[in-house]
Amino acid sequence: MELLKGVLVVAVLVVFELPDAWGSLRGLAQEPFGLQEKQLLQGPVKPLDWWYPVVPEVQSELAVDFQLRQPVTPSSVAVECGENRVLVEVQQDLFSNGQLIQPTGLSLGGCPVVGQDSQSRVLIFEYELQDCNSVQMMNEDELVYTFSLTYTPEALAGTPITRADGAIVGVQCHYQRLHNVSSDALRPTWVPYASTKVGEEVLMFSLKLMLDDWTYQRPSYSYFLGGIINIEASVKQYNHVPLRVFVDGCVATQVPDVNSLPRYSFIENHGCFVDAKATASSSRFMPRSQIDKIQFQLEAFMFQESTSPSIYITCVLKATIASTPSDAQRKSCSFANGHSEGK
Repeated sequence: MELLKGVLVVAVLVVFELPDAWGSLRGLAQEPFGLQEKQLLQGPVKPLDWWYPVVPEVQSELAVDFQLRQPVTPSSVAVECGENRVLVEVQQDLFSNGQLIQPTGLSLGGCPVVGQDSQSRVLIFEYELQDCNSVQMMNEDELVYTFSLTYTPEALAGTPITRADGAIVGVQCHYQRLHNVSSDALRPTWVPYASTKVGEEVLMFSLKLMLDDWTYQRPSYSYFLGGIINIEASVKQYNHVPLRVFVDGCVATQVPDVNSLPRYSFIENHGCFVDAKATASSSRFMPRSQIDKIQFQLEAFMFQESTSPSIYITCVLKATIASTPSDAQRKSCSFANGHSEGK
């Protein structure tokens, strides 16, 4: 979820009113000097009963350790992917700040809210996978449908202001592509060991944004330009011999469609990190600590003249038996000072 940030500054003006003591002073100034001297000689001098107001001393401001609190992405959107439909439930307290959003300001790829649970304060979307401007992507193992859940804040009733930020949440449904399909019933008299082993060899790939120390997954998807994005690719091997994972290629786009323009390919040629070569950045692969994981760093960027602050990163991962040596089809090389460093 992408949140827009704002800071409200309030200025207060205070006006002080002084007693009108200037009139008496002006009166004295207008009288002739001789008359003033004569009046002073006729009797005792009357002490002044008015003084300049005492201006209180302004205390210097103390140095306070203050940091503007950065917003975090709330967990207020739930998704259920069916065989041919998607169900999305959104809490009206979308930002977890007590401000309830209106159904008219929320859409799923242009499709409106179809239901509302007033007791639990939940807004409901339910549509076909091909509806609501969904984007379909396909790789070797999965079929992915991507939707954009968009919230546009509306002014509070009777006022020109709003106390909520706009937001865009990406919603995806993943479906496995590989299935054993046959028109005839298969009834073997015995189950060969090879077929049993293939059924157990389930590989799960993942791509995560990590904290600076690589200990946990990063809870926020927001970065400052020029900052470092830590990305970790891994494979779970279950009942399989040890595997080594590689990043075959990575592409950045403005929308979830990997073939859209503009697009920026920063890992290509079966594992070469070319961002540092093209932009002289510090992007690189990290030393491998586990054979089933590979970590790399990418300097944050955005597309020139883009009106969207978001980028989508799509990577192709592959795994081989750990004992297999690296070659031209399976490698992880970075560039430093224009020279390649292979792993």
